[in-house]
This record gives sequence, structure tokens and C-alpha cells, in this order.
Amino acid sequence: MVRRIVQLLVGLCLYGAGCALTVRAGLGLDPWTVFAQGLAVQTGIGIGWITNIVGFLVLLLWIPLRQRPGVGTIANILLVGTSMQATLAVVPPFHGWLAQGAVLAAGVLCVAAASGLYIGAHFGPGPRDGLMTGLHGRFGWPIWACRLTVEATVLVVGWLLGGTVGIGTVLFAVFIGPLVHAALPLLDTR
Repeated sequence: MVRRIVQLLVGLCLYGAGCALTVRAGLGLDPWTVFAQGLAVQTGIGIGWITNIVGFLVLLLWIPLRQRPGVGTIANILLVGTSMQATLAVVPPFHGWLAQGAVLAAGVLCVAAASGLYIGAHFGPGPRDGLMTGLHGRFGWPIWACRLTVEATVLVVGWLLGGTVGIGTVLFAVFIGPLVHAALPLLDTR
């Protein structure tokens, strides 16, 4: 149990740090971070704090979908954005394609490893993943359709609000699935 709790906490903090690195790379973000950044641009609230707020609001969407949060769900809402905000406070923006590419790669690798850690701890899905599985369970839509619909929506809305979409967005989309697929069996506590 102690190992699972530590793994959950480390994974969620690492996830936020990885997202922060992709922000500092400045080449484009994953859809939910584009959305958070767009809201941050519009409100003046830090992107990490917006990430926490969005996580809580997404959790409210679970109610009509009849999803139940786990300890990991609540920890996700509290830690990912907080870790992201703390990382952004100490890591400066990077300039130049080589540096930006290296920081983007580091961020994507951190997010993949972090996903393996927190998912492998088996304390419940994050609020965004629970939204996807809740839509699937409630309406019977295929998982891929739920994921695509939700992520495309937050990507477009985030971009319209001023979030960064670019080559990093594409690279994240291409590489995150295979990297998480490789990380999960290595970090699964079962």
C-alpha cells in the first residue's frame, strides 16, 4: 500500500512537471494544456491553478455520467496543476529549436512515465480520463470516439482562447500513446 501511495504521488507531481516542460518548450501543448493555457491567458490566473480548477469542474461532469472518483482522482485535481505551477516558477522558457525540442521531448517522456506511475498505482482515473470512460459507459460510444470528441473540443476552444498549438501538439499526440503503453506494464503495481 505504501508503495502504491508513493507511486501515485510521485506520478501526479511528475505529470505536472512534464506538462510544465512542454509549456516552457513553447512548441505546442497537449489538448488539455492548450485549454488550460487559453483560460490562463484570458483570466490571468496561472496555468497550473487553471489546471486544478478545470480538473474540479470536469469532476462535476462525472455526476450525470454516474462516475465515482477514487483517491487518485482527487489527488490528481490537487497535485497536477500545483506541480505544474511550481515547475513553471523555477524553469525558464527555452529558445532555439534544439533546446526547445529537447525540453519538449523531456516533457513528453515525463508525462508518459508519470502516467505509468499514477495509473499503475490503481487509485482511480484522473478527472479527464473518467470523463472519457463515463461518456463511453453512459452513451455506449466507442472509447476512441469519446476521447477524440473531448480532446478535439478542448483543443479548439483552448486555441481560440490563446493556447499554444504547434508541432509539439502533433508530436505529443503521436508519441504519448506508445510511450504510455510501454510505461504501464513496467510500473503496474499488480
